[in-house]
This record gives sequence, structure tokens and C-alpha cells, in this order.
Amino acid sequence: MAMKPLKKGATYDDLRDVPDHYVAEMFDGELYASPRPAIPHAHAASVLGAKLGSAFHRHGAGGWVILYEPELHFGNDVLVPDLAGWRRERVPTLRADAFMTLAPDWICEVVSPSTESVDRGKKLRIYAREGVAHAWLIDPLRRTLEVLLLESGRWTQLDAHEGDAKVRVPPFDAIELELGALWI
Repeated sequence: MAMKPLKKGATYDDLRDVPDHYVAEMFDGELYASPRPAIPHAHAASVLGAKLGSAFHRHGAGGWVILYEPELHFGNDVLVPDLAGWRRERVPTLRADAFMTLAPDWICEVVSPSTESVDRGKKLRIYAREGVAHAWLIDPLRRTLEVLLLESGRWTQLDAHEGDAKVRVPPFDAIELELGALWI
């Protein structure tokens, strides 16, 4: 079942009025809200965030800032990826704001049947427009990881992995990820 917009011509005030138990986003002036993720989705994002955060935070392999569900503001678009990462040299300190306006270097969307079309469509289009270099799409039900790279403004699939594979994938290929740990 695909997500449908709640309101066209929405404003940030409309987004803020969405109850907290929903994830609210705006694309091209359309307001979307989805329920908080199911357990397989939350588990995959949590395990991946912990693994990447422990390996790359501050003085780790390359120095990254990894955030869980940050609110990103790009003009009139407001996106909430499951995970996003900025190279430390681009974000030496974090401000106490409620959102970020600097596009991340990497995003990860954990897709679900209700969000997959928006994640693969509107959101990837906006991430490309904003210059996000790397995108991962994780499907915990299919047990897959798709690795995308932005080249000349278009997404190119670098690789696809499934099951319990142990993989090294950009931009975090300094460490090995055990995909089986993401699935319940």
C-alpha cells in the first residue's frame, strides 16, 4: 500500500501539527505522515546506527556524524531519513537546532511496504538534487541492502546484497557489516 499525501500546499506549521507518533515529511508542498516503524524496521536501523556510530564517530575510521531520524530541511522539502551521516570535516560541531539544512554525505532509508514508493521516488530525487553522495536502501522483510552512488546527478546502483552476507560497502567500507545482524 503506497503512501498518499495528507495535504497539498502544506506548510511547516501543518507538519508540526501532525501527532508525535507519526513521522511527518513534506515533498513538493505535499504533507505525508507515516506511523512509527514496525519492529523489523526499527531493529535494522538501530543495529546499523549502533555499528556505524561506534566505528566512525569522531576519531573512528574517517570521522563521521551519524544521526538517527534527523529532520532535514531543503527549501520547502522536509525529509526524515532513517539514518544520515555527515563527514566530520563538514560538521565539526552540532548545533542544538531541531533540524539540519546541510545535506548529508550518506543516507539510509529502511523501506517498508507503505513507504517504499516514496523512499525510492520522491525522497531519492530530493537527495540527488541536494547532492547526497551515497544512499542505502534496506528492506528488512526481503533482507536486502541496495547501495547507491550519485553520479552526474543520477543514482547508480553500486551493489545489492541479501541474506546474511558479510559486506564492505561505500562509504563505510573500512569495516565489515554482517547483514544477518540487521534482521530479526
